[in-house]
Amino acid sequence: MKVLIVNQSEVQQLLPMDECMDVMAETLKTLSEGNAILPLRPVMWLPEKVGALGMMPSYLGNIGMMGLKVVSVFPGNHGTEYDSHIGAVMLYETKHGQLLAIVDASEITAIRTAAVSGVATRTLAREDAGDLTIMGAGIQAKSHLEAMLVARNIKRIRVWSRNPEHAKTFAERESKRRDLKIEAIADAQQSVEGADIICTTTSSPEPILKGDWLQAGVHINAVGSSVAFTRELDTAAVVKSKLFVDRRESTINEAGDFLFPKKEGAINDDHIKGDLGDVLLGKLKGREANEEITLFKSLGLAVEDVASAHHIYVKALEKNMGIAVELGGSRHDD
Repeated sequence: MKVLIVNQSEVQQLLPMDECMDVMAETLKTLSEGNAILPLRPVMWLPEKVGALGMMPSYLGNIGMMGLKVVSVFPGNHGTEYDSHIGAVMLYETKHGQLLAIVDASEITAIRTAAVSGVATRTLAREDAGDLTIMGAGIQAKSHLEAMLVARNIKRIRVWSRNPEHAKTFAERESKRRDLKIEAIADAQQSVEGADIICTTTSSPEPILKGDWLQAGVHINAVGSSVAFTRELDTAAVVKSKLFVDRRESTINEAGDFLFPKKEGAINDDHIKGDLGDVLLGKLKGREANEEITLFKSLGLAVEDVASAHHIYVKALEKNMGIAVELGGSRHDD
């Protein structure tokens, strides 16, 4: 049987941010409607937790597809020639279980993670929010910049990194590439002063954003930590925020940004207002006042990968992109 292989550069062409945001919105609604299967992801950690192999299966009923993302996660790759997330998404149809495509997971992860933050920003941030701070200067910082520019009319952009040189390089490169002004700020607190939207996209094991720094009305997308033992936000930041998540079950099992304040007794599970998909469906209210601080905690979900891979697969067939290879799956006659 023919299996379509789609590489990293082709994913960039086939999954533009605005389209991905629309796909992610529909995916989160499908999940909230109960028309999906999403087991908690098994993760195999290497000794000393220097890296991990994550396996993320899921099924989406609205498109009749299932799939699996297998991805290595090596935080130490930040600042090197290697992405921190490397792997593939395998897309299957659900009539015969045929493998349809194998798609680069690094680029899907980079785009769909930011696209979900874009959906959250479009849904939860103030309509007039236009002052953006990105904390981090890596792959997710770049994709989040693109998503925020789609989600809101951004008038000011600042970037901060634990490595000031990385922030400076990011600001210079993206300012030139997008023909806009991006300020590199050396001090974390100064970088968020007056911000309407804050995206935390670092691999920091300890908080980089403190609640005492937050102004009324800000919206936060916390995406850098995807495990239980690291966090980017301190307890005060979570406590004073109206918290929405990509999926409640995943958050209470895997999200350090939530679990640390919970272990400290500062919050309980009821602090989670609900899933973003419920807000999109109108089953739950999002921002109810301009002065509210809203927080979207993203872990990244396998349904997002499957939906992205399906969108890419359909477009690749239309545009005659990718490489089709024979990879078995036909019946063996004895």
